[in-house]
Amino acid sequence: MTSSALSLELDTPDLARHYEQVSKDRQFRAGQVLLERLALRSGERVLDVGCGTGLLAEHAAGVVGERGSVVGVDPLGYRVEIARRKQRPNLQFLVGDAHDLKGLPPEAFDVVYLNAVYHWLKDKPRALARIRHVLASGGRLGISTGSKEHVNQLQDIRRRVLAREPYRNYPEAEAGFADRVSADELRAQLEGAGFERVVVDVVPHEQLQPTPEAAIEFAQASSFGNFAGHLPDELARAARADIAAELAALATPAGIRLTSARLVAVASRPSQS
Repeated sequence: MTSSALSLELDTPDLARHYEQVSKDRQFRAGQVLLERLALRSGERVLDVGCGTGLLAEHAAGVVGERGSVVGVDPLGYRVEIARRKQRPNLQFLVGDAHDLKGLPPEAFDVVYLNAVYHWLKDKPRALARIRHVLASGGRLGISTGSKEHVNQLQDIRRRVLAREPYRNYPEAEAGFADRVSADELRAQLEGAGFERVVVDVVPHEQLQPTPEAAIEFAQASSFGNFAGHLPDELARAARADIAAELAALATPAGIRLTSARLVAVASRPSQS
């Protein structure tokens, strides 16, 4: 299964606003861990690839300070529109694609990071080549992404439900599900792209959702509409109801616990002699 049929056209202003709200306690916190691993310093030039609504980029801008700078790039215009409301002198947001990074000069950044983004990239070698191109000699790359060997219960339920009739009759029945990699695959991809000092850690992750509907809404916003967006509206509603019914069986007094793991990787572009 790949993300080759992933659509960027399914995002909406409502999904973007919802993502801004729900990502504060999830993707943003994971991103803070990634930035700690990267050890950002005052004055550094930083590129956030797949910046979404800009929460983590804004945080990074505060870390590097006025002598540093942060550029956030994302292909989803509604999310960049929200990000641009976060105004700092050293912070800029652009609509752009990780696979080409148009307009960004070579070796322009000391640090590049991708937080909750790598699993959406359909051509990872090409994206890594472009990232290496804009990363300065000796610069650092950080990636936080889902592990394909540790998917959560919602992802597993979604896969099973969409494999049934009538959902399976649609050729893109599993489209939009993230193209996750294993730790070994991520390490090999980074080394194959010419990065060195590659460290990949598997970090356990738990997400608590109050209801099945909240879990699905979070997944819908995080996947910019791709959770069931390939289906006709009536079938999409039915699929979400079927998924919610199975999720309800996991409910506890505290909510629905979804357990998985993230891959957190740090690597460097070799220094020029």
